[in-house]
Amino acid sequence: MTPRPELGADEFVDSVLEVAARDASIARVLREICGLDGAARASALDLVGAHLRIHSAAGDVLDCVLALKRDDVARRIAERLGPA
Repeated sequence: MTPRPELGADEFVDSVLEVAARDASIARVLREICGLDGAARASALDLVGAHLRIHSAAGDVLDCVLALKRDDVARRIAERLGPA
């Protein structure tokens, strides 16, 4: 599943990294989330998604949370962000 119909995984990763480049706090959180093993990352993101749904987050935000659950997406983000 791609995060948004008009974006493939590569474009999504590029977009996320552009945002992270502008805000160090986002980069820091992404490093931590994407550095988790798949099961821990999925569990954490399930909690984040539930919280966002309660607060009626936009669909594209929920799509991003789903995309971060994907091992391939998380691995590419972590590799490109590098160590803290």
